[in-house]
Amino acid sequence: MNQKKAKNVLGTELETCSMDPVTGFYRDGCCNTGSSDMGLHTVCTEVTAEFLAFSKQRGNDLSTPHPQFDFPGLKPGDRWCLCVERWKEALEAGMAPRVVLEACHISTLEFVDLEDLEQYAIEA
Repeated sequence: MNQKKAKNVLGTELETCSMDPVTGFYRDGCCNTGSSDMGLHTVCTEVTAEFLAFSKQRGNDLSTPHPQFDFPGLKPGDRWCLCVERWKEALEAGMAPRVVLEACHISTLEFVDLEDLEQYAIEA
């Protein structure tokens, strides 16, 4: 995979989502994806307390650290590459966290409309 060529949902070069905490399926700070990324961690989000509670209720506890998976546990305000289906589920439940369009991988558009992402967009 040539990460330099990855595009975002706007069709420009994929930007970094977060280096603190280090996010991405490949822990490269970007929402890159590939054949081994079964969860499709393509949506760069800025998590809120409400979203973290929603995700935990749905069986995906993003607040508790899991060092064995290089996962620090998230707190409100952290940026994180979220699975596209989780973001879509949160959108449908009215709990979607805000997104950084420039850091959302273009493959996100296979599952979510750009218009929906734009409604939740924040500055990179």
